Amino acid sequence: MNNVTKNRTLSSLAQLIIQNREQIFAANQRDLAGCATMGPSLSDRLKVDSAKIDAMVAAVEKVILLEDPQGRVLYQYQRQDGLLIENRSVPFGKILIIYESRPDVTIEAAVTAFKAGNQILLKGGKESLHTNLLLLHTNLLLVGLWHQALAENGVDTSFVKYLQMDRSQTQALIRDNTHNIDLIIPRGGEKLIEFVQKNTSVPALISGRGNNFLYIDKQCDFAMASRIAVDGKQRLSVCNALDKVLLHDKLPNLPEKLSGLVQQLNDMGLSVFGDKEVCALSRNVLVMPNEEMWSEEFLSAKILIGLVADSSGAISMINRYSGGHSAVIVSGDRALAVDFQQQVDCAAVYHNASSRFTDGGEFGLGAEIAISTQKLHFRGPVGLGELVTNKWFIDGQGQIRE
Repeated sequence: MNNVTKNRTLSSLAQLIIQNREQIFAANQRDLAGCATMGPSLSDRLKVDSAKIDAMVAAVEKVILLEDPQGRVLYQYQRQDGLLIENRSVPFGKILIIYESRPDVTIEAAVTAFKAGNQILLKGGKESLHTNLLLLHTNLLLVGLWHQALAENGVDTSFVKYLQMDRSQTQALIRDNTHNIDLIIPRGGEKLIEFVQKNTSVPALISGRGNNFLYIDKQCDFAMASRIAVDGKQRLSVCNALDKVLLHDKLPNLPEKLSGLVQQLNDMGLSVFGDKEVCALSRNVLVMPNEEMWSEEFLSAKILIGLVADSSGAISMINRYSGGHSAVIVSGDRALAVDFQQQVDCAAVYHNASSRFTDGGEFGLGAEIAISTQKLHFRGPVGLGELVTNKWFIDGQGQIRE
């Protein structure tokens, strides 16, 4: 399949999403009606509003403009005997993505995989039969639009397939590779990721937990730091949300600045927890229940604040407790910030900016299939250019090795 066909198919998909906007809303309302007892985090991931549909269309249109990575020549060598040796990028083949409820993944993940030349198997929703039946409405509608776009452009509809499986069937798929999968991307909780890592021989690209940290240095614009902290909690259900704030214990006017920050976070409806040093400085901070709280990804209206002696202490805390996703330093000392960025072991490390930018669309990738927290074969937002592997192509005229 060439790039022209791919882009024509994606253009059809974008138009179909626009034309079926009201049907998508209606299907999503049915889903939401069945999720009344679920927490706000899951409901937020499931909800499709006008902004999300616009974002889906924008993601498709951006990917159309990006270079097709399939067939790119990565290395070329011509031997003296005329033998031409090339290393080119090629699709993985068939990708399975397992994700929770988010209908936008049905578009963005499949767009990214498709443009790179891969087939994609989509396994979304919760595992119980009752919940699955509720959550499938929006996804099945979106997959239907996918199939319409593929068929209109003469492309096999098997390039995008939605799997309606219960938990045992999904586990069998992971364990026995019944669909000849070449890559698994589990976008879910730690139990899912652990099951995939322990029970499959298929390569897995791990989209792990967030638990993102912000370190506020003693030399900083504290108003900026506060804005970045508040922005980090604007959405609770996303993996790039902020969970922990570390303050330099020699920050000028620390008690007053801490009090102001806590007030802003409380005004957002957040429960603000602190270590014993922070609690001694502010009566509006809840005592953290245990040390394990540093390791938690909240995905809820909670945030934890602690004090550290310096940037080295912050780096140590982050590398010990974070999920390897994103970390932020707010500091007026550029050299210190560069050292922080180099030493923190996360996929994305920010200086004076919010962790909420860790997103394929915000990074100019158009869409993403996941945010990888591992180091092989890629780290951070996984876009079009990362959903390929490589292959050697050798052309000769009868050469033999003697």
